[in-house]
Amino acid sequence: MAIHKVLIVDDSKTEIWFLTDLLQRNGFAVRSAENASEAFARLAEERPDLILVDVVMPGQNGFQLTRSISRSPDFTGIPIILCTSKRLETDRVWGMRQGASDYITKPVNSIELFAKIKALG
Repeated sequence: MAIHKVLIVDDSKTEIWFLTDLLQRNGFAVRSAENASEAFARLAEERPDLILVDVVMPGQNGFQLTRSISRSPDFTGIPIILCTSKRLETDRVWGMRQGASDYITKPVNSIELFAKIKALG
């Protein structure tokens, strides 16, 4: 499956702007949400090919959101990349246990991000 549509979930407008700009300049269609409830609203509107999820967010955090999405039959098969400043191996492992397909740390390295997207597509 080629990845074209990406949903970014991050409470930082700066991160959303940075990732949106990066992805759009490379041909991706991007939508965004600033929290879990907005993410589910976007998912109800249009199914993305990939979801980038920040871990540290108010309310439902990225681990919880990843678990909710990955365990929902409505969203089966949508890869999720956790995109976070958390750099501990235990955080990466925990994220993968919640259903994430991959994990990338901030600040995001564009070469690393596109390699991960390519590997998923």
